[in-house]
Amino acid sequence: MADSLDETDLQILKTLQKNAKMTTKELADAVHLTPTPVFERQKRLERQGYIKKYVAVLDPDKLNQSLLVFCKVKMSQINNKIATDFTRQIQRIPEVTECYNTSGAYDYLLKVRATDMKQYQEFVLNKLGTIENVASVESTFVMAEIKQNYGIQL
Repeated sequence: MADSLDETDLQILKTLQKNAKMTTKELADAVHLTPTPVFERQKRLERQGYIKKYVAVLDPDKLNQSLLVFCKVKMSQINNKIATDFTRQIQRIPEVTECYNTSGAYDYLLKVRATDMKQYQEFVLNKLGTIENVASVESTFVMAEIKQNYGIQL
């Protein structure tokens, strides 16, 4: 589907990745077009699913969510029903900000935000630990975020 994008479409996507709050006029100026065709292109990119949503990136420190943990989860067994049940339950846990089904030694990789170690411990014991078929959990605590890029290389 990316083959149907021209250079202007790609430039619109690159520009919006840097600042999705731009007005249509500002975006048009950035890609050297008038607002009407830029507005139409942006709406088409949204309809076609290239743009999934617009978000504000928040500062976790200011919101008392500075503990960042990557949590590797190994299931005792895995099949379609177990995987579906696990992902359904993970969707409802607010501390889990991202979840990936992975290959290798672990079945899932969770990105977890917490206020402190005590809240993370409660998450592991009272939320993750109550999910059926979770065999083991390995936590990696982030000491510093070195690079954080929300965009996709275009």
